[in-house]
Amino acid sequence: MPQLAETYASAPSTERGRGILISGDAKSDTLLYTNGRSVILRSLTNPQNVSVYGEHAYPVTVARYSPNGEWIASADVSGAVRIWGTHNGFVLKNEFKVLSGRIDDLMWSPDCLRIVAAGDGKGKSFVRAFMWDSGNTAGDFDGHSRRVLSCAFKPTRPFRIATCGEDFLVNFYEGPPFKFKLSHREHSNFVNCVRFSPDGSKFITVSSDKKGILYDGKTGEKLGELSPEGGHQGSIYAVSWSPDSKQVLTVSADKSGKVWEITEDGNGKLKETLTCPGSGGVDDMQVGCLWQSDHLVIVSLGGLINIFSASDLDKAPLSISGHIKNVFALSLLNTNQKTLLSCSYDGVIIKWQQGKGYCGKINMKIHAPIKCFSAVDGEIILAGFDNKVWRVPFDGDQCGTAEHVDVGSQPQDLSVALNSPELVLVATDSRVILLNGLKLLSSIKLGFSVTASAISPNGDEAILGAQDGKLHIYSISGDTLMEEAVLEKHRGAITVIRYSPDVSMFASGDANREAVVWDRSSREVKINNMLYHNARLNCLAWSPDSSMVATGSLDTSVIIYEIDKPASARMTIKGAHLGGVYGVVFSDESTVISSGEDGCVRSWILTQ
Repeated sequence: MPQLAETYASAPSTERGRGILISGDAKSDTLLYTNGRSVILRSLTNPQNVSVYGEHAYPVTVARYSPNGEWIASADVSGAVRIWGTHNGFVLKNEFKVLSGRIDDLMWSPDCLRIVAAGDGKGKSFVRAFMWDSGNTAGDFDGHSRRVLSCAFKPTRPFRIATCGEDFLVNFYEGPPFKFKLSHREHSNFVNCVRFSPDGSKFITVSSDKKGILYDGKTGEKLGELSPEGGHQGSIYAVSWSPDSKQVLTVSADKSGKVWEITEDGNGKLKETLTCPGSGGVDDMQVGCLWQSDHLVIVSLGGLINIFSASDLDKAPLSISGHIKNVFALSLLNTNQKTLLSCSYDGVIIKWQQGKGYCGKINMKIHAPIKCFSAVDGEIILAGFDNKVWRVPFDGDQCGTAEHVDVGSQPQDLSVALNSPELVLVATDSRVILLNGLKLLSSIKLGFSVTASAISPNGDEAILGAQDGKLHIYSISGDTLMEEAVLEKHRGAITVIRYSPDVSMFASGDANREAVVWDRSSREVKINNMLYHNARLNCLAWSPDSSMVATGSLDTSVIIYEIDKPASARMTIKGAHLGGVYGVVFSDESTVISSGEDGCVRSWILTQ
């Protein structure tokens, strides 16, 4: 059975104009964040150590460790909260429907018996506190008229709850059972985050009006503010206290993080401004933060996680990142088989090193969605949704000037001749186009609708897959394409075609869950009945020695077939990626790398 070797995790889901609330556990030094339907648990001391929880039916918005570190409560956009164990395979303890809309924040009580959740109640309650084991309500939370963005539980007795939201209010509740005590309207814009200090003496709120205000933790009275001297120039999205309750970390849309000294009388004085590496664009707005032990974690809008050291703020941060959206293409660089490029449809290309993980983003000037992607040594070839095919030279993580050719129609697929990478075959809906560099060699109108294409490594043959499941084989000489044969076996639209590295075979997959391996010279079917997926095939890859084929499907699984064995002797990786597998590649004879809808890239060791 294939074994999971490495997970290159997705980055936190972010949204323009909103903060994200990340959390963690100081005992295990773990960072907790969400992406899509996944909750990602990541070690701060060794970021390669990753676990993923994917049991939510809807996109997850927030997750928190219980104070004893044994349980995690995670909430999603449907208003459900799931409580699950951190050990032994994430066993589910309870699931409660808490609010009628999206939950934006939740917090445990220090005795681990109650949870408070806040969000969008769709006309009903915006905040609810409940018992963690029974779901019984633990108080009434009146006083808010719009979506509540954050809530906090006082970590010491007597218990208090503070909430804040889009109605510019900060509300304070006493209990249990909790009831409304008082309300503040000191802010003049959305109040994005509220947090109690670890010793319970104070709490702080930060807002889109660029202010941070401190209150007494027991009475709820206003104490002071963060000094406007050296303050943030944009909306403040998140705040986190130091473990000794004497400092806070804030992050803002002005692309910086700031560390503040909090005085006994409740005012804040700027201690240090943290500048995160980046290009200075919109993606560098800082939207989430966490102060845990000696780690200061700051998350940007583009999903870059920067980890600073609290004891040495001048030290350069450790930067890690990943994809936020569906990763639909993987490509290994021939010069270094350990280096992998992955591409997500939002235009982000990331370089990974096997055994090391994240090695940086390739800074493309094109930020359009990407439909087709291929990489050869020193060059990336891609097509978007604008009828253009781009060629981008790259070296390390820097790109040269991108050049493009307009092919007149939306590319459906593109294929590069590996032995002469200037030759590119581009399939549009009803045409096939042959490019030499940026020069249009030929454009042929076809009598059928093309859904997939492949060109042989030396550029003398092309295979086009049609909507009706037929494979059309063309010979290429110079700039002319001649149809040689039509192969019929598939019962659904062709989704992917790949030549084997030794060019003696090719494999094709269709939308009706079937894969077929063909002999290239005789054009006969080599392996029959490769019908073990439950949904459409999205991707296909050959092992370097042409002895195995791996297929990835919408049914979340990867199946590996051996050429000299019947299809029934397959190896299956079930649940490889939440939402479906969209990219697969062999890095060597015993390692398969896959990517998918969940934004993760995973490496699997094949063991017989």
